[in-house]
Amino acid sequence: MRKVQKGDRVKVIAGNDKGKEGEVLSVDPKNNRVVVENVNFRLKHQGRTQQQKEPGIIEREEPIDISNVMPICPSCNEPTRIGFDEVAGDKVRVCKKCEGVLE
Repeated sequence: MRKVQKGDRVKVIAGNDKGKEGEVLSVDPKNNRVVVENVNFRLKHQGRTQQQKEPGIIEREEPIDISNVMPICPSCNEPTRIGFDEVAGDKVRVCKKCEGVLE
């Protein structure tokens, strides 16, 4: 179980996009990177392919380091650190501020 998972709402706490919030689209635990929606946009010069008939410049989200994001607790709606606890024999993630369970 990871502290940041796909589908979590997170806040960027460092870098060029500091202060932005978004949903985690994917997690790469091997490289400690996450892709967050509407954060860290980069331009890519795309050539013509069989699927894309027109060449051009496209914008896409690039991964950022997992240490630069902080999960937002759904119950207290604030960025928080994550702890782990056992509830009914299952390991769950817990908010350090309000002790609420993160799904």
